Amino acid sequence: MKIITSLQNELIKDLKKQKANNKGLLFLDGAKLIEEAINSYFKPKIILLNETQTLVYQNYNFLKKVNPELIILVNKKIIDAFTEVKTSQGIIGVFFNKRVELNSPNGNFLVLDNLQDAGNVGTLLRSALGAGFKDVYLLNCASASNIKTIRSSMGAVFKLDIYEIDTQTFIEVYKKTHYPLYGTDMKGKSIYNFNFQTPCGVVLGNEGQGISEELKEILTDTLTIPIDANLESLNVGVAGSIIIFQIKNKGEI
Repeated sequence: MKIITSLQNELIKDLKKQKANNKGLLFLDGAKLIEEAINSYFKPKIILLNETQTLVYQNYNFLKKVNPELIILVNKKIIDAFTEVKTSQGIIGVFFNKRVELNSPNGNFLVLDNLQDAGNVGTLLRSALGAGFKDVYLLNCASASNIKTIRSSMGAVFKLDIYEIDTQTFIEVYKKTHYPLYGTDMKGKSIYNFNFQTPCGVVLGNEGQGISEELKEILTDTLTIPIDANLESLNVGVAGSIIIFQIKNKGEI
């Protein structure tokens, strides 16, 4: 395996530039995420491995699927230049991000409208996968390639069809379907006695502003989760997850 020990190495400098510019690459820190990406057929560009981890490397069976020429031994300084966690496992995977052709939904789907918190986006991607929602439309949201989104999704980001588009493009795509589209609103109908028509879509709005006016115009109905009067509202990641699994359960009855 090739060894690089200088931050001034041209390959390392180029990777740092691409990371800063977010040019179609995923920078994954840790064996778990890297394994998920490899098993989900994401193509690796480079794997950076701390030179002190060569014995541990033998236990990373998933790296046997990677061309050895793409695995480079580096020192801790180089690992630290790419990690976003306090204590890195000493392995950084750089992957080409998949380009998913924009399609209309095929089954239950999720629409996130201008969610800015990457943790909320990741949580909802994780819930979507768990509830069998394959298609997710991110409208001006925190990106699916954001490392915080990836981490909070627990690898779900690698297994969903995720489309990062603007609102008008989504509306044009959605109008090609006949699926109902449900949104959330404090004055909406209770999800617990609502007659969901499936397959369907769920729209979750911005943490502070809610659903945009453009999307409100195409909603089939609005829903709410009844909560105790002592609490004003639920976090969007929590509320969305409850609704997603309510739809899943209704569809299985």
